[in-house]
Amino acid sequence: MSEAPARMVAPVLATPDAVDILTHARPHEARVTHVALDLELDFAGKAVRGTAVLDVLARPGAQELVLDSEGLQIARVTDAGGRPLVWRMGAASGEKGAPLAVTLGDARRIVIHYAANPQASALQWLSPEQTAGKQHPFLFSQGQAILNRSWIPTQDSPGIRQTWQARIVAPKPLDVVMSGILQGEPEELAGGRRAFRFAMDKPVAPYLIAIAAGDIDFRAIGPRTGVWAEPAMLDRAHAEVVETEAMVEAAEALYGPYRWGRYDMIVLPPAFPYGGMENPVMTFLTPTFIAGDRSLTGLVAHELAHSWSGNLVTNAVWGDGWLNEGVTSYFENRIVEEIYGPKRARQEVALDTMAIMETLAEVGADAPGTALHQPDGTDSAGSAIVYNKGAAFLRTLEREVGRERFDAWLRQWFDKHAFQPATSAMILEDLTANLAGSAAEAERLRLREWIYAPGLPANFARPDPAAFAMTDAASQAYIETGSLPADWGAWTSAERQRFLQNLPAERDAAELARLDAALGLSRTGNNEELFLWLRLALANRFEPAVPQAERFLASVGRTKFVRPLFATLMGEGEWGQPTARRIYAANRSSYHTVTQRAVDRIVVAD
Repeated sequence: MSEAPARMVAPVLATPDAVDILTHARPHEARVTHVALDLELDFAGKAVRGTAVLDVLARPGAQELVLDSEGLQIARVTDAGGRPLVWRMGAASGEKGAPLAVTLGDARRIVIHYAANPQASALQWLSPEQTAGKQHPFLFSQGQAILNRSWIPTQDSPGIRQTWQARIVAPKPLDVVMSGILQGEPEELAGGRRAFRFAMDKPVAPYLIAIAAGDIDFRAIGPRTGVWAEPAMLDRAHAEVVETEAMVEAAEALYGPYRWGRYDMIVLPPAFPYGGMENPVMTFLTPTFIAGDRSLTGLVAHELAHSWSGNLVTNAVWGDGWLNEGVTSYFENRIVEEIYGPKRARQEVALDTMAIMETLAEVGADAPGTALHQPDGTDSAGSAIVYNKGAAFLRTLEREVGRERFDAWLRQWFDKHAFQPATSAMILEDLTANLAGSAAEAERLRLREWIYAPGLPANFARPDPAAFAMTDAASQAYIETGSLPADWGAWTSAERQRFLQNLPAERDAAELARLDAALGLSRTGNNEELFLWLRLALANRFEPAVPQAERFLASVGRTKFVRPLFATLMGEGEWGQPTARRIYAANRSSYHTVTQRAVDRIVVAD
């Protein structure tokens, strides 16, 4: 009988810039290489409990394995033979959690018996009333950046990649999906339960281990693609993502084979805090991207692109998050160009550039948080830098050296570092050697300046001014004469967003009412456009918008929308602050921890 193939083990980087201060782990002494979970979901008690079996690689003489824990309730720790091991839980340090130290002895496989706290920050337990079907509860996780330590005892750092497997027990009729490949059919158990098995044989950053469980159905798109959603949402979800197989093919033609097997998606209830999360083989999506016309499916292209940039090659530390998000945003736009054409791609670039410029104007072009590489302690200027400036860097390089040469470089970057962590220093070295080819050319391209300096370098590739020529002319006409576009319904979503972003910040109630009546802003099914309208209306104390904003904030948990709307209300003094506090008090418990933490800093008590 042949032996099972050895599992892949990814390296852990040893350079100083790869040291992750957000983990308690000491991976160069002892590190986790594989996690095997056997867990039961208790919806009544909002509990996850069971065992985690960890395979450990340790240097000679290492005595201790240090894991990350946020609120985990440890019952006991044993070796593979069941013999007790000494363990201790250290003091907690804010959101970083506490170190869980296990004395190894000779053990290289340990078993942790534990339960997650009912308030585990990664997990959101939804009541039936919070779902589309209203009949069954729902659970989903969100691990990025350091939340998975609240339900999995492991070394929760993006630079410590691990393979994993899981057996998950859930009550009927709920289905379970994870960011691993389903292994066969569910196992029927006593007590109206089923066990689902999953495996991920590629080493991944632990934040990419994800779970969802609820009343969900599946519909295929192509031979390796499909979508899960609640039955009431499945038709709309499938129609919105029907081009996903073509997106995968376009991505492969650009930068090499898709290496994960299947590419499935799940459209979650609206409490999900992000637009999407690139969990391998099972992208998590917010329903707020469903507009009925596929105008917001750049989100799907973005999460798919993460299968190369972010999942295949991952930032070793969060201060290099642009290696995930900036590279992915560039790749996303290339997929959009292939599927939807250059006009849409150019317009989305222009919108992204507008966000960069707004951020630089707000925080200053010399603010340290506007650099791509953000050392520990840097106050990041946000997604317009990490995502959009990162993409602008690569777009500038493409313009400077030509698309063919640039694409060859990016493909070899993915191939060379597949299933490994990376740093800004590594990509700078690779760009210098394999794209620039010389120090002089690297200097001409301003490679170091792009990565390590704030602001935008002088060679920044500005967007095509023709992308929004018609839209900007309409904006100017409105400012000068008050005229509104007669063909608004024929515009692309990017064009409508651009027009709304260019509206004067101060509008009186009569003018806001005219805008809404003429353009149907409060009736749009496009949540990006609705958000822009609500933000403008609330900033001008437009009373008719308050009930709609309240409904929106009660039904959507996406931080991108929720945080700015609460910030707008709080900025409106005695008019807005009581409303903000009332709405938040009524809805805070329905938001994920990610959204709660963002809004808690804004909505303060009297």
